[in-house]
Amino acid sequence: MATDNQRDYDDVPGTYVLDSRSYRKGYKLNMFLMSLNKAECREAFDKDESGYMDSYGVPEEQKLAVLERRYLDMLKLGANVYYAFKLVSHDRQPPQVMYGKMSDPELTFEEFQQMMLSGGRSIEGLRSKKETKNG
Repeated sequence: MATDNQRDYDDVPGTYVLDSRSYRKGYKLNMFLMSLNKAECREAFDKDESGYMDSYGVPEEQKLAVLERRYLDMLKLGANVYYAFKLVSHDRQPPQVMYGKMSDPELTFEEFQQMMLSGGRSIEGLRSKKETKNG
């Protein structure tokens, strides 16, 4: 049974659920990402990405993930996937860029598209460790 610090889904590889633990960790990051809804905030971010995030108190590790557009790391650090989408939209990139980087940070956009056209990513190794042991 899961405790307050441990959840049933913690053992599923590739699962980064926005729950109370990650929400607290990613609060400042998410507030920054949501600010990109406003034109004046996008302009300020364009002028000085790092400085703009500092105004929200975004921790260094999260800030580096944003600056390097490491979307999967943003999720691991507490970003809400829908808020992270604000960044890819701001960069005027198709959503598949973010999806591909979340699937495998090493994939190029073209490789991700081909993988999806070929039926998607294999689920091998992406099941609950508990389920694997039990059957």
